[in-house]
Amino acid sequence: MENLKLVESFSEFKEFKNIDRATMMRILEEVFRHMLIKKYGSDDNFDIIVNIDKGDLEIWRNRMVVEDGAVEDDNREIEYSEAIKIEPDFEIGEEVSEEVKITDFGRREILTIRQNLVSKVQEYEKDNVYKKYKDKIGEIITGEVYQIWKKEMLVLDDEGIELIMPKQEQIPSDFFRKGDAVRSIVLKVDIKNNNPSIILSRTSPVFLERLFEQEVPEVYDGLITIKMIVREPGERAKVAVESYDDRIDPVGACVGMKGSRIHGIVRELRNENIDVINFTTNSTLYITRALSPAKITRIELDEANKRASVYMKPDQVSLAIGKGGHNIKLAGKLTGYEIDVYHDSDMDTDDVDLGEFVDEIDEWIIEQFRKIGCDTAKSVLEIPMDELVKRTDLEEETVKEVIKILKAEFE
Repeated sequence: MENLKLVESFSEFKEFKNIDRATMMRILEEVFRHMLIKKYGSDDNFDIIVNIDKGDLEIWRNRMVVEDGAVEDDNREIEYSEAIKIEPDFEIGEEVSEEVKITDFGRREILTIRQNLVSKVQEYEKDNVYKKYKDKIGEIITGEVYQIWKKEMLVLDDEGIELIMPKQEQIPSDFFRKGDAVRSIVLKVDIKNNNPSIILSRTSPVFLERLFEQEVPEVYDGLITIKMIVREPGERAKVAVESYDDRIDPVGACVGMKGSRIHGIVRELRNENIDVINFTTNSTLYITRALSPAKITRIELDEANKRASVYMKPDQVSLAIGKGGHNIKLAGKLTGYEIDVYHDSDMDTDDVDLGEFVDEIDEWIIEQFRKIGCDTAKSVLEIPMDELVKRTDLEEETVKEVIKILKAEFE
């Protein structure tokens, strides 16, 4: 095995693995010095010259010329009669530099050198990947979808490093094909089976925060502070913002002219509804804003148990609860209060509970109305029919029949 072939092969390996020249030279020297120690017992009298560009490597052993028969350490000393075979002009006391050929190591040693080089380079790569992505936790990166499985998706970055996005870290409505570009944040970096494991996420609130930083210069510059973000990925998110500059409207700046800034974020999050609200330390006002777009009549707070009793008109209840209960759930997370919604006590006392109509309306239909916050006849009648169809997913004919039955009660 020639020096040239050995180093050339690893020069190609270096290019493939994107290892810089200095690191590759260091790895090569380290491996060969280890082999020299193993063969000669010491490496401090050896010079190793690596030239990655030319693809060559030289090893020189330096020994002192001594009288014949006076050699005590044949690794550090050479007899005069042997030295003059290398160069006739050598004299006793001078230093001899003699090249050590890789072929002198033997076939088995050369194979060991190769294995050690592969191992060292792979170890360096793993360590490099771990350090690189450890510093990127919480940052947005763009990768290419390489493979999709049932429970996770494999993404490659621009250097071909493998990244994993578990199913639970994908927005439910996400749909990717191989080759698609995907934006996400680096959620965490672990070591599994001695390999770096980089986990990506599109469902983390941090992902939404970074998107705001990209789309809203005032957030990036620190003029607007995002106090808190809560999300139901793909459904709804609430973002509490604050500005220390009275001249800046934080909500208006985040939304942009005609929603220009928020639209890009909404599209990235698969049409997730994003409510941007002004943060305040006034709990009552904060809860009122958090339950937007519902209009609240009054709020009673139980500070000790962190509960809020919210009263509103019947037609506002379904807005407060939101589709699938997301609005009220997120408002609770955002404010830190357990929120209970009640109809305003000033409501019409002649109203009738929907349960009273069980003989005329199927129970499962009544349940559909209760899910959107309508549990009385008038609370249903106060909402336009097309809105009822949209919120309940009931057929239009069914809703028409229910309205007819309820109206008859008050005629």
